[in-house]
Amino acid sequence: MKLAIPHITVCICTYQRPGLLGKLLRELTAQETRDRFTYSVVVSDNDRQESAREAVQSFQKESALEVKYCVEPEQNIALARNRALANARGEFVAFIDDDEFPVKDWLLQLLLACEEHKSAGVLGPVYPRFEREPPRWFVKGRFYFRPEYPTGRVLDWRETRTGNVLLRRQVLEGIAEPFRRQFGSGSEDTDFFRRLSAQGNVFTWCREAAVHEVVPAERCSRDYLLRRAILRGQSKRHTADFRSVAKSCLAALLYFLALPFLLVMGQHVFMRHLVSLCDHVGKLAGVLGFTPMGDTYITTSTARAGLPIPIESSKASCLPR
Repeated sequence: MKLAIPHITVCICTYQRPGLLGKLLRELTAQETRDRFTYSVVVSDNDRQESAREAVQSFQKESALEVKYCVEPEQNIALARNRALANARGEFVAFIDDDEFPVKDWLLQLLLACEEHKSAGVLGPVYPRFEREPPRWFVKGRFYFRPEYPTGRVLDWRETRTGNVLLRRQVLEGIAEPFRRQFGSGSEDTDFFRRLSAQGNVFTWCREAAVHEVVPAERCSRDYLLRRAILRGQSKRHTADFRSVAKSCLAALLYFLALPFLLVMGQHVFMRHLVSLCDHVGKLAGVLGFTPMGDTYITTSTARAGLPIPIESSKASCLPR
């Protein structure tokens, strides 16, 4: 008797990036399964104007891959993720961002790692591919290069995110709101993994399950980095306690005093610490009831049809030269 193979629903939350979304959907058709699983896609459009509908419908006409389209009219990334989960099916769900593109065995590597290590979920690396060569200080500061770990390493919740992850659906059972509304401007994934980890769920790493992130030129600027840091800090106000607020006060003061000296060490060192300062300042402002960046998640609408797609499987091909 042939055993049923698991099904994976790939969840994509999108906002006004139909060009990149269409390219991602076409790349997902090339996923290698080796008959170990089946998969489908859910697109959660966080634009009430339904800017992604045409891209999805166009793809559906040319592909046999099952794609379900849904809309979350309230612009809130946490609600968009919940909408995607509500429309998912199968034993596993995977998240990938609409400006990312996976290697051909992405889902297979995630699933194999999840089964081998018997974890609640598996995360993989996200390598940047710059639309244009970024400024030298930006490259030296490694602003879009995240930490890497050996395959199988157990992750602390502070090391988690949803840009490249596979989850067992069973870990979501009984959770009315997996991603909480109040984190809709950012850090919703950190809060999500923090709560699941506190319940005893274990999340591991798979270095082989890589995806590539398109980084548009407008994200390689001081202005964007600082605005994003302030917004990220604001979102932490919901979980801030006396100890963390005290630490942020001290850290902000030390960073501020150190900035003139750090500038001598180079723009990349100065900017890395200035970003950290803005992160702490954003949290303190949020705790005091101020939201200088508003409550809307900062994004860029990189929907240009001609944007190059990074699909190379090797890490080296994604590093700026």
